[in-house]
Amino acid sequence: MADYANGGLTPEQEARREIDAQLAACGWVVQDHKSAAVAAARGVAVREVPVGAGWADYVLFVDCQAVGVIEAKPVGTTLTGVETQTLGYRRSYPGELPAFQVGGVLPFGYESTGVETRFTCGLDPVPTSRRVFAFHRPEAMARWIDDHIETKAGTLRAGFVTEFRDRLTRSQRLELVDEDVDYDAAELDRRVVAPDQIRTVAATLRDSLPAMFPDRERRADGKLRHVPKTLIFAKDDSHADDIVQIVREEFGLGNEGAVKITYRSGDAGRRPEELLQQFRNAYNPRIAVTVDLIATGTDVKPIECVVFMRRVRSRNYFEQMKGRGVRVIDPDDLRAVTPDATVKDRFVVVDAVGVTDDDLPDTVPLERQRHESFDQLLARIGLGSTDEATVSSAASRLARLDQRMTAGDRAAVQKIAGMGLGALARRLVEALDPDSHLQAAAEAAGIDDPTPEQVASAREQLVRAAVQPLAGNSELREKLIEVRRSYEQMIDSASADTVVSEGFSVDAADRARRQVESFRKFIEEHRDQITALQVLYDQPPGGFFTYADIKGLANAIARPPHRWTTEDLWAAYETLDASKVRGSGHRVNTDLVSLVRYAIGLTDELVAYPDLVNERFEAWLQQQRNAGRAFTVEQVAYLRLIRDHLATSVMIAPYDFRNPPFSTHGGYGRALQLFGDELTPLMDELMEVLVA
Repeated sequence: MADYANGGLTPEQEARREIDAQLAACGWVVQDHKSAAVAAARGVAVREVPVGAGWADYVLFVDCQAVGVIEAKPVGTTLTGVETQTLGYRRSYPGELPAFQVGGVLPFGYESTGVETRFTCGLDPVPTSRRVFAFHRPEAMARWIDDHIETKAGTLRAGFVTEFRDRLTRSQRLELVDEDVDYDAAELDRRVVAPDQIRTVAATLRDSLPAMFPDRERRADGKLRHVPKTLIFAKDDSHADDIVQIVREEFGLGNEGAVKITYRSGDAGRRPEELLQQFRNAYNPRIAVTVDLIATGTDVKPIECVVFMRRVRSRNYFEQMKGRGVRVIDPDDLRAVTPDATVKDRFVVVDAVGVTDDDLPDTVPLERQRHESFDQLLARIGLGSTDEATVSSAASRLARLDQRMTAGDRAAVQKIAGMGLGALARRLVEALDPDSHLQAAAEAAGIDDPTPEQVASAREQLVRAAVQPLAGNSELREKLIEVRRSYEQMIDSASADTVVSEGFSVDAADRARRQVESFRKFIEEHRDQITALQVLYDQPPGGFFTYADIKGLANAIARPPHRWTTEDLWAAYETLDASKVRGSGHRVNTDLVSLVRYAIGLTDELVAYPDLVNERFEAWLQQQRNAGRAFTVEQVAYLRLIRDHLATSVMIAPYDFRNPPFSTHGGYGRALQLFGDELTPLMDELMEVLVA
């Protein structure tokens, strides 16, 4: 590995160094863009040339005119899919510079890691990338160009024999073996790549499509004129790369007709989301090959054929993968991408590996221990249990709790756990996935068909790692139990109530006094632990608290043993001295600010927070008038919307204008029209004056 810190080369720089050497060996003179002199030799490769689509790694010049592009990638990059990036550079080469172009495109494109190189010839009838073992010489390109000018003939496509390839770097070597090599189905496309097996599947699919879709248009050779949108599931990224190359050849599709859409598509310069959008809404690609990116949660409605070239272990995953074909689509939308289609009333599943013959385990519900309490499940995990029913049930309870938690509780749990509760629940579920067990066992053992014992061992390790945040952190388990109990109420259905006495209770004032005293004591004890209390106590210049801080305080006082609400505390102060309390009626969380300020003696009156904000606003508005700062009627109306928002949320930011009531009054755009460049300073000023 290169030592980057000590001036070593990055992986892409290493690739370029190897490419430079290969170009020189093939008769090219390599130059930097700043010192380019393309007349220095018949064939010149210029590094880092600016074109309309960005910076091409190399532009190739033959006889002083640009003819092609090389896109360099780090060793190990699967190059299928990079062709689109190269094509962008070939298309956007500056038209005012000397170049040989076909239809406005430089004819030759390479993608190379220095170990693997692929070549697309734009002179071919259907330009499709193929593996080459060296860059072509300048005189060969010159001959192809001359032939094309004279006869419009393309290049001759040549095939190459591949027995060995490094899985990571994809470098190949030829080796003569003196005996047959035995391998089983599980080793195919992992330890052993058999192109003919992939080719057989692709050719059989191609030849079977007319029977599967008898109502579609056919070519003179009997094949379908328009391949139905087809999704192929591969074993891994390398397998997907091999499938794409062979599918292009067998179906006669160009680089854009069959593509790979995986999580590594971004390495090739094309975001997976962009490729998905094209697969969904454009004519090309006709065939997409994926591993698991499109397996779940992604709708591509025009898909009419789903092909399995990989096995799966869980029925749930299989159903999700198969379900990519069930999405219904409007006939007009279908015809927009598949011109000869009339209606999508079915889809075809092609099983090339026997996945439908496997005995897949049925999906079971997450919750399997309904008789055990949340406390008991966490205690079992704390004692080291990795039992599937316990872990699965815990994941179910955690996921439900995550949906109920307030922002304050969620933040407190995440601080202790080091991750969100939802992420922890997903981690537990993923650790129980049998496909994950198989993959982990295969990687650990270095084989493709691990034994049941190896799979079981991998399963144990995955589950133990997943439950570690719970098993190794008693503080987190206690916090989760505390949070969950704070959302529960105990229902006493056994006791019978009786009326002890009627009339006004003389003890009401005593209870209120004890409550406000307990509240004041709580504030004093927690002043350094709760952010809102810190700000209110210390009164730092320009100090602000957020709505989340106030919500955190509300959650804190709502927990056992106090279970206070803003309404309860407000009523207690009214009971003790109603003359000092203003603003009866509906309470809001920001009233807690007024309650705390009154409890610690910062104010002599307990005033509802919205009323306090309104009083400050009217005083500020009068100050502006006195200072000659005039606002229009519409501006004042919008300022009052900001005032009301601050009264209940204490802060305001541009994204707040997307929500009511701002969204019903023109949103952020209308605010900018009214106040222009003064909007942001004005928002800051109002926060300072009204809530700081």
